[in-house]
Amino acid sequence: MSEMSAMNRKLIQTLAETISKQVEHFNKTEVACLIREFDVLLGEPTVPGRAASGLDRGRFRSILHNSFGMTDDMIMDGVFRTFDKDNDGFISMKEWIEGLSVFLRGTLDEKIKYCFHVYDLNGDNYISREEMFHMLKNSLIRQPTEEDPDEGIKDLVEITLKKMDHDHDGRLSFADFENAVREENLLLEAFGTCLPDTAGIEIFEQHVFQDQLDQW
Repeated sequence: MSEMSAMNRKLIQTLAETISKQVEHFNKTEVACLIREFDVLLGEPTVPGRAASGLDRGRFRSILHNSFGMTDDMIMDGVFRTFDKDNDGFISMKEWIEGLSVFLRGTLDEKIKYCFHVYDLNGDNYISREEMFHMLKNSLIRQPTEEDPDEGIKDLVEITLKKMDHDHDGRLSFADFENAVREENLLLEAFGTCLPDTAGIEIFEQHVFQDQLDQW
């Protein structure tokens, strides 16, 4: 067993060295910890030469839910899509590490791109009225009132468009979204929580980086 784990450790170090040169925000040791965490979540070690599997949608969503308290299905699906860059339905180890570098430590530029992709539900590079409506309807807590709640959400969509739609074409392009967020950072997560809060980041990083290192 010790031989195997020594070999596996060597393999992880080699992988970490390669990946840390391609990914921002994590050093080699942190990448090695993230590889180990990926293996734990996947339930199987990384073996070279074998067809690489990855985290499927269900497993990834349970990580978002358990580690970061996300509950909105539509947003979690958007986060999965944004991590899964090659659209093969699985998050590979490299996609996991690249995704987390923005998710946990991204610059404002990186987070603007990330949030826009999450909110662009159909991948056409625009956030339409319909997409805003569905996301806001999902993320707002419904209050029992006499009036039709959908009307209130439609009003909110119009207010949001008025504030964010710089070119007045009735939908948000990436440029619209970026301009609006730069003017008012709070609009970054205007359509639902898709980034972890500070406490969530601290707990996750403590678990992955500190606790993992203690076991090495």
